[in-house]
Amino acid sequence: LTYYTPDYQTKDTDILAAFRVTPQPGVPPEEAGAAVAAESSTGTWTTVWTDGLTSLDRYKGRCYHIEPVAGEENQYIAYVAYPLDLFEEGSVTNMFTSIVGNVFGFKALRALRLEDLRIPPAYSKTFQGPPHGIQVERDKLNKYGRPLLGCTIKPKLGLSAKNYGRAVYECLRGGLDFTKDDENVNSQPFMRWRDRFLFCAEAIYKAQAETGEIKGHYLNATAGTC
Repeated sequence: LTYYTPDYQTKDTDILAAFRVTPQPGVPPEEAGAAVAAESSTGTWTTVWTDGLTSLDRYKGRCYHIEPVAGEENQYIAYVAYPLDLFEEGSVTNMFTSIVGNVFGFKALRALRLEDLRIPPAYSKTFQGPPHGIQVERDKLNKYGRPLLGCTIKPKLGLSAKNYGRAVYECLRGGLDFTKDDENVNSQPFMRWRDRFLFCAEAIYKAQAETGEIKGHYLNATAGTC
């Protein structure tokens, strides 16, 4: 059980995960915890010669503690530590793909659930955040000395691009500084992203012309089809 290391001292830079595991009958909890650590890091179902081409001890996940769940039969909390170098900087997708996307379908376990996750500052600091802050937003909108007032367009789903743009126009003409897409709004059949962009741009320019103020709309551009 090279992935079960109860003597391991966690580092401040480790990503720590707590899994609730239910081993298959006859599988010791230590083996189940080790299987989770292995499958979510450097392990595979058999020994391969390429293991000798890298330092598995440096990169492997480690199940460093197992404890039973009070009041639950054959359920345990397996604590797993992952070295920071296993993860791409600033990538939530890579982190969760590694930790929870690759461990829920192997035979040693009857059930598995991620209960908790500790992300160290050394990793969270790799997320750069927005490219600029509130001051740049104020500069673009030419609004100072007061809160910026905006809203999300509702209903968030179901409007055509033309009616969505109409709602944007009415909100901006009525006094809002900006409007925004809901996170559910991407490029669905009822409103494609490009169409929404064009109608929102038209709404902004029209509202600006009528109010004499700079207006804005925040478009959701997070989907792959955008």
